[in-house]
Amino acid sequence: MHPILRVLTVVGLGLAAALPAANAVAAEIKLMCPAPMRTTIVDLVEQFERKSPHKVTIVHTPSRMIIERITGGEAFDVSILTAEATDALVKQGKVARRTDIARSSIGLGVRAGTPKPDVSSAEGVKRSLLAVKTFARNEGAESGKHMLAVFERLGITEEMKAKTKAMPVGTGYVAELVARGEAEMAAQQMPELKAVPGIDSSPLPPELQLIIVFSAGLSPSPVDRKASEELVAFLSSADAASVLKAKGLDPP
Repeated sequence: MHPILRVLTVVGLGLAAALPAANAVAAEIKLMCPAPMRTTIVDLVEQFERKSPHKVTIVHTPSRMIIERITGGEAFDVSILTAEATDALVKQGKVARRTDIARSSIGLGVRAGTPKPDVSSAEGVKRSLLAVKTFARNEGAESGKHMLAVFERLGITEEMKAKTKAMPVGTGYVAELVARGEAEMAAQQMPELKAVPGIDSSPLPPELQLIIVFSAGLSPSPVDRKASEELVAFLSSADAASVLKAKGLDPP
């Protein structure tokens, strides 16, 4: 065989052998994510895709819907839910295992440029809440339910009832009401407050705080187990910590 033909044949065989291998390592990963983690997961997935051949399809939907869809048998690879919700799915055999990825706190948000609430103490929060004319919280979400408990603890339930707008879960970020001028202050998880432009947010003090742990749940039967495990490992890695901090979250 002519030397040139021999080289071309070797190169051709090498490319042919490499193509199946390339196809084998790239995978499509279906990840289900709720609103509190939306902007964080979008940024982390972008980083993950730059570092790996895998592609991630993110399904954004409320936590309640994620749980219903998973328990109903919908196929998925990775879920993002609270640690409590993930543990419940593990017990049902709907999730193989839980990996904690972030800690989220509850905060108060006001329009940028206006006086920030006093979150140095429970008394400071009480004064700040009583001072606003309109307040917004989630109806049914963890942050919204927690704020009702905060009102009760501070002894201001009746005072807050008349001036509080309860925003249904899944209809947007509560701080959007503040940005539009429909409320002076809003309470929600810190990453949700930070997701709204023009909002200054401050976490509640420790004595009034609720820490929510978010976890990645691995499907019992992912389409590509190795790829899904790589995604979960990245979401819980040290490389993800800077993104978590920027979004108002803490590493687990």
